[in-house]
Amino acid sequence: MLAKLVASYSAAADPVRAVSMRAYMRDQFPFLGLATPARRALSREVLAGRPRPAPGELRDIALGCWELPEREYQYFACDLLAGHARRLDPGFLPTVRHLVTTKSWWDTVDTLASRVAGTIVSGYPAAVSTMDSWLVDDNLWLARTAILHQLTYKQDTDSARLFRYCLVRAGHRDFFIRKAIGWALRQYAWTDPAAVRRFVTAHAAELSPLSIREATKNL
Repeated sequence: MLAKLVASYSAAADPVRAVSMRAYMRDQFPFLGLATPARRALSREVLAGRPRPAPGELRDIALGCWELPEREYQYFACDLLAGHARRLDPGFLPTVRHLVTTKSWWDTVDTLASRVAGTIVSGYPAAVSTMDSWLVDDNLWLARTAILHQLTYKQDTDSARLFRYCLVRAGHRDFFIRKAIGWALRQYAWTDPAAVRRFVTAHAAELSPLSIREATKNL
C-alpha cells in the first residue's frame, strides 16, 4: 500500500503549491503540494478494492507514513486512522502517543486527538486514565491531545472532566495549550452555553485572555 501511495502522490506533486503549503506551516515540513480534495481522491484510489486493515496493519501503515518526509503522507495516515478509529482499542494509544509526539504540529495532532484518541476513549472509558497522564505530561502536544479529546462528544461530554482539564493547564504559557483550552470550551458551548459561561466567569482570573476569547466567541 505504501509503495502505491508514494507512486500516486509523487506523480501528482505540484512543486509550486508545495512552497506555499510549507510556508503556511511555518516551514515545519516539506510538502508535495497536493490540495486536500485532490489528495483524498488519490487516497481513495489507493485504498479501492482493499480489505479493511486490521489494527496491526493500521499501526504499520501509520508508522510507515510517519517515516516519509512529505507532510501529505502523515495526513493520509491521520485520515485512515480516523476512518477506522471505532475498531481500535486502548492498546493502540501508545501508537497514537508516538504519532502525537513525533513530527508534531497542530495539523496532525488535532485529528489524532479528536478523531482517534477521543474515539478510543469514548468506547473504553477506562482509557480516561491515559488522558489524565497525557494532560500533565511535559510534552505540550500530549497535553493538547488530552484537552481536545472530547471535542466531538457534544452531549456525551464529561463536562467535569473538561473543566478540570482546562483548569489544570490554565497557567500553561504556550499558545497551543491556551488555544486548545478555548477551543474545547467553545465547542462544548454549542451543547451547554450556560455551563461554559458560568465556568469562564468563575475562573476568569485563572484562564488566559486567549482562552477566554476563544471560549466566548459564540456566547
